[in-house]
Amino acid sequence: MAAHLDDDAALGAELAAVVAGARRRAVRDGDRQIDTAHLLHSLLEHDPEVRAAVGGPPQLARLLGYLVQRSIGYGLRWQGSVEDSGALAVLSATAGAGAREPKDTAGWSPAAAAALSGARERVRLRGESRVTGVDLLAALTADPGSRAVEVLERAGIRDLNTRLAAGAEECAGDGDPVR
Repeated sequence: MAAHLDDDAALGAELAAVVAGARRRAVRDGDRQIDTAHLLHSLLEHDPEVRAAVGGPPQLARLLGYLVQRSIGYGLRWQGSVEDSGALAVLSATAGAGAREPKDTAGWSPAAAAALSGARERVRLRGESRVTGVDLLAALTADPGSRAVEVLERAGIRDLNTRLAAGAEECAGDGDPVR
């Protein structure tokens, strides 16, 4: 049986809850796969550091409004389609020859699978073993063609990837989570 993301010890209980929430959201919305917008919505619900990174109450309210509208209209054009911003090709290229999609991302869009790999890479570069919500948020925002970035941009949050990348450079190697 293939491993599931929420069984992955490297993600910890906090991100297992995020993934479980994203999975429930995808099923409820009638989507075939967990996509980056499902992950973003679940991250915002479960992780106070992610909410702080996104911005203050006005930005959060607007962003959550767009995410909630997904199932009642805004995201209907996504229903029944696979989110593929080209991220899987990038994931395979960075992983090297013979790279395969991680086993724990079955049922995920290519962009969401690439975000998980990006979050793990971010942690590896820091020399740590646990992926945080902010790591996953940074990986979600690194793909300009993802649904998560589309929703963030519509909510007026456009510099998040730059801020998160700057935070990673400042914290690289010091053992503290990126904030």
